[in-house]
Amino acid sequence: MKKFVAVAGNIGVGKSTLVEGLCKQLHWEPFYEPVTENPYLADFYSDMAAWSFHSQVFFLTHRLRAHHQIAQHPSSVIQDRSVYEDAEIFAQNLYLQGHIHERDYQTYKELYETVIEVLPPPELVIYLRASVDTLMERISRRGREYERSISRDYLGSLNLLYENWIARFTLCPVLTVPADDLDYVAHPGHLRLIVAKVNDKLTGKDEVIFAPEEVASAATD
Repeated sequence: MKKFVAVAGNIGVGKSTLVEGLCKQLHWEPFYEPVTENPYLADFYSDMAAWSFHSQVFFLTHRLRAHHQIAQHPSSVIQDRSVYEDAEIFAQNLYLQGHIHERDYQTYKELYETVIEVLPPPELVIYLRASVDTLMERISRRGREYERSISRDYLGSLNLLYENWIARFTLCPVLTVPADDLDYVAHPGHLRLIVAKVNDKLTGKDEVIFAPEEVASAATD
């Protein structure tokens, strides 16, 4: 049976690397963020308050189309960044920064929520969680010119939005991976650990592990 898994997480956390590794291990298809030229970007960077709404609607349209294509795909797929993050993290961040006006943001949210209701969710979301220190180090290591201006405060604000979103997310199961301590490029064993957890989640297997003090405490109740 085909599966649809989405990998979510902040900038620089290692989503694309994990997607590539999981697809090689599981023999599934990767689906990376479509390279699409946003016709509003130049205007957006010159006047964010005037063009944030237009730019985000454009991105949302393309991500919704991509999500639909994945749902129709005949084989199992792992997606690099989900449509949920576009709305729940990046559009919301622009709103909180004052770049999207209240009226426009409510219209955007209603559009997003209406379409999400009829789109089939993934079978699993893998959420990569990492500290700002880790994100900054990995962004610096990959050396992309356009990422040089990303600040610690910006990554920190996105991390907060990610945590709030994942705490409320109920459309499908979530596997949260502590990415600070994992390097699935240098250590293949780390990747195998994640593959095993993904398979367990998708097959409905889960093991309950109690600390000894929990067992002792429960015995006295």
